[in-house]
Amino acid sequence: MERNIVEEIVERRKKDIAEKGFTFGYKIPETRTRPVVPFMKEKGVILEIKKASPSKGDIVPDLNVTETARKYRACGTRAISCLTEENYFKGSLQYLMDVCNAVDDVAVLRKDFLISEEEVEISYLCGADAVLLIAGILSPEKILSMAKKCKELGLSALVEVRTKEDAEKVLKVKQQYDDVIVCGVNSRNLKDFTIDLLVPASMKKILGGKVIFESGITTPDAAEKIGAMGFHGILLGEAAAKNPENAVKYIEAFESSEENLYGKTMVKMAEKIAGRKKPLVKICGLTRIEDVILAENLGADFAGFIFSKKYGRNVYGPKFNAMRQELKKLKILKVAVITDVTGQEAEEACFLVLKGELDFIQLHGISYDEVKAKNKKLLENIPHYFAVTEKNGSIQEQMKVLYEKGEARVLVDSKNKDALPANAKWIAGGINPENISSIIDRYNPELIDVSGGLEGSDIGIKDKAKIEKFFQVLNTQK
Repeated sequence: MERNIVEEIVERRKKDIAEKGFTFGYKIPETRTRPVVPFMKEKGVILEIKKASPSKGDIVPDLNVTETARKYRACGTRAISCLTEENYFKGSLQYLMDVCNAVDDVAVLRKDFLISEEEVEISYLCGADAVLLIAGILSPEKILSMAKKCKELGLSALVEVRTKEDAEKVLKVKQQYDDVIVCGVNSRNLKDFTIDLLVPASMKKILGGKVIFESGITTPDAAEKIGAMGFHGILLGEAAAKNPENAVKYIEAFESSEENLYGKTMVKMAEKIAGRKKPLVKICGLTRIEDVILAENLGADFAGFIFSKKYGRNVYGPKFNAMRQELKKLKILKVAVITDVTGQEAEEACFLVLKGELDFIQLHGISYDEVKAKNKKLLENIPHYFAVTEKNGSIQEQMKVLYEKGEARVLVDSKNKDALPANAKWIAGGINPENISSIIDRYNPELIDVSGGLEGSDIGIKDKAKIEKFFQVLNTQK
């Protein structure tokens, strides 16, 4: 049976409460002396005090919570999250009390796997201004009663969701306690600790209002991208805990970033992906309008156009211009594939994206650092994603760098399907009607990119029969 760490934590917590009580054996104040500080009224970053985690083990073995809290305050954090779970995160209620005593003008969040109203009251007495309520471990009735207790005490509740079912619970509670609840979405799956940066984006519109992006941010570049998606706040865990002095870089990156075309487009992409049972399909290397129309009619989600003169399927210039008017009538998402960030092709692609005639740019075989150094606007307001190949070294290492920089999706273009990383969600290379079924069975991809496998002997000319067969096979997949 697959391990469920959250269930383990909750069951252990119940036993500890039965043995030690809701104070876990700590002496806490009989009355609260610290004034309640409003929680996340303004856009900003929540910095976390975190000694360890189940996935990473010890993060800060020699943690000094008082010193860390003061450093966070000096950085300009909007709030401080303090982990108090003892068994898996090595936190404590004493840590919470120490943090609250160290900073009296910054909101403090008690982050734990709380399961009862009594724990909300204990948090209040210890000085917390907000408590974390995890929708996945609480019933709607329990969230409601704990939110009611927060209201009575003047506290806020950061209610964390991960699924649409979680969101439905919270939305019902918000009807009564909207002024108490701040919604957060965790990019980390607490069952297996995997990260997906698009999960919070997919939930943002459902939850409405001010939403906090939780976990998974490890660089200022990533914080900037999350800001571009229009999130009200981010909760920064391990990255801040390991280097409190560098936290200001994250704060500056997030707070200076405003919602833009890139962010809005990625949110729409996240919503498109969420709940989809079959892979998205991108047909690339299109050179004729009739092939684009056929692709859309058969159910393709993306149409890819090569903007690179060194490739036989290149349409940059007269070929693409001849299709532009007809393309405007189609709903299929349109992608320009570029291999050089400084040439005319890149400039034209950016122009067409900003004009609304293209939806994305695929940065094919180009490193993140090269784009940042030579054409940074591609990383800021232009909807984009990277495609990696073996030509630039280890695919796994390239993906690691891109995910750390906040690139939520990476297309892996490789004919060697035996070497695909486990976290490859978007795949390309050597796909055709004959192998699509086995590829779906083996990898369960989120997106499939197919090009030459739908052609005959003429490069760039799609074969109608092959396209039809491809979708016929695809549509029979369960």
